[in-house]
Amino acid sequence: MSAGCSVRCPQRILAFVIWISFVIPHSAFIICAMIRCGIGYDIHRLVEGRKLVLGGVEIPYSRGLEGHSDADVLAHAIADALLGAISAGDIGQHFPDTDKSIISSIEILKRVNELLAQKSARVVNIDATLLAEEPKFAPHVEAMRKVIADALSTSDSNISVKATTNERLGPIGRGEGIAAMAVATVEVE
Repeated sequence: MSAGCSVRCPQRILAFVIWISFVIPHSAFIICAMIRCGIGYDIHRLVEGRKLVLGGVEIPYSRGLEGHSDADVLAHAIADALLGAISAGDIGQHFPDTDKSIISSIEILKRVNELLAQKSARVVNIDATLLAEEPKFAPHVEAMRKVIADALSTSDSNISVKATTNERLGPIGRGEGIAAMAVATVEVE
């Protein structure tokens, strides 16, 4: 079809008739799925004496994030987004900071993936952004995508990780912490 085709265009009518003739006879085989989205956000303070782990990847840096488990803000934001997409509360409900048995945020993602499976849901897409003045994350993005995808039993082509600065504004801009936000799209059968 060409752009600007009107409703009365013969090509559009032909395409409509062909589509209807295919869908009607095979309508018993159509599987209904619902697409749902969730949003996640996390922020942690940078401190001395901790490893910096983001997206399950250790990043060489002089400071790390303070918080529960390995304080991986990227994995935490993604987990929250996924939980939101299936209306399952938030990360704190499922993995409270009083539970000292959880040491890896990638383990949290694996457990969230199990919750998705229990609700007949699967990851369609994750779009996540890290907010920090430093260090530079570009050399580590592909590794992060792979680790996250493996934890969620999906392809790394379904995982987007980006980074931006806060233009030296606020606590992130002053280098006091790192934040992450994520949007998750899931398909529920």
